[in-house]
Amino acid sequence: MLRVHLAAAEAAAIEAVCDELAQRYDTVESAEFQQESRVYAEELPRRIRSALHDFRSSERSAAFVLSGFPVPDDKIGPTPRHWADKPVPSPTLRQDIAFFLIASVLGEPIGWATQQDGYIMHDVFPIKGHEHEQIGFGSAELLTWHTEDAFHPLRTDYLGLMCLRNPDKVETTLADVADVKIDDATRRILTQERFYILPDNSHRQREGEEVDNTEAVPADDRVAALRRRSRRQVERALSAPEPVAVLFGDAESPYLRIDPYYMADAQGDEEQAALDTVGEAIDAAMTGVTLEPGDICLIDNYRAVHGRKPFRARFDGTDRWLRRLNVTRDLRKSRGSRLDARSRVIY
Repeated sequence: MLRVHLAAAEAAAIEAVCDELAQRYDTVESAEFQQESRVYAEELPRRIRSALHDFRSSERSAAFVLSGFPVPDDKIGPTPRHWADKPVPSPTLRQDIAFFLIASVLGEPIGWATQQDGYIMHDVFPIKGHEHEQIGFGSAELLTWHTEDAFHPLRTDYLGLMCLRNPDKVETTLADVADVKIDDATRRILTQERFYILPDNSHRQREGEEVDNTEAVPADDRVAALRRRSRRQVERALSAPEPVAVLFGDAESPYLRIDPYYMADAQGDEEQAALDTVGEAIDAAMTGVTLEPGDICLIDNYRAVHGRKPFRARFDGTDRWLRRLNVTRDLRKSRGSRLDARSRVIY
C-alpha cells in the first residue's frame, strides 16, 4: 500500500483551488464542474500528481492512501440518516471538490443509474434497518471482501473512499492479488471463463430502501429507454449470467474479478472448489487500513478486493461517514450506456 501525507503547504494549495471552485459551484454533481475537474486537477501539487500517476501506471501497489486534508468535524454537520438527504451547498463541499479533483488524476469519476439515483459521488454510512445487509449502508455484519460491481463489464477501474468521520476506527479491509498464493491447477481453472457473478443488491434496488430505483426519476424518452435497458440487463444478469474468468490479463501478474457473496450457489462443483481455495488464499493475504478524517484511499479494482469490518452503529449523527467515487480510465468504453458524451452516468 502506497502512502503519501500532504505537507501543510500542499494542503493549503489544494484548499485554494477548492475555494476558487466553491465560489462557482455548489455541488460536484454539476455537469459543468465535472467538465472542468480534469483541468483543475492539473493545478494540484506536482508531488501529489506524480505519486498518483506512478500508482496508475506502475501497478506496483493495489491501494494508495493520501492523508492530511483538513476535515473540521464541527463544520461538516451530522452523519446523514439517508443518502438522499443532500443539502446544496453541502457542508462538505470543499472536501468533495478536493476528493473529486484528486480522483480525476486517475481518470473520470462515473456513476450508475441504478445506484443512489445516478449521483456521481456516493455516501457510505449506516442506515437504520439495513444493519445486516451486504451493501455500503450495512454495519453489524462483516462486509465480505469483493471486487466492486464485479458482475458488470463496465465496472470501475478504481474505487475511491474519502473519510469524513470514523470515530469507532472501523477498518476497511484490503487484499492485493499479488499477495494471493494458490497452486497451478487452481490458477488454471480460475483463468477459464466458467464462473458466474450475480448483480449485488445495490443494483437490484435502491440502496437503503426496499424499491427498485430504475424508474424513480421522471425521464424523457431517451433516458426512459436507457433505464429500461439497464433494468433488463440486471434482470438478465440474475437469470442468465454470462460466464467469466476470475483471473485474467497477464498470466504472471493477473487481474482479479470476484464477489463470493454473489457467486454462492451459482457454480459447478469444480468451480466452487477453486473459489474456496482462492478465497482461503485471499483471507490469508487480507490486510486493512483504518481511515481517519481527511484520508483518501484509492483502490485498484482490478488488483484488489476490499470490504469492511463490522461495527455497532448509533444512528445519532456521529457514525462513520465516507464519500465514495468510482473512477474509469477509459470513459469511451461506456459510451453506448451513457446519455451523451459528457454524461458520467452509466445505464
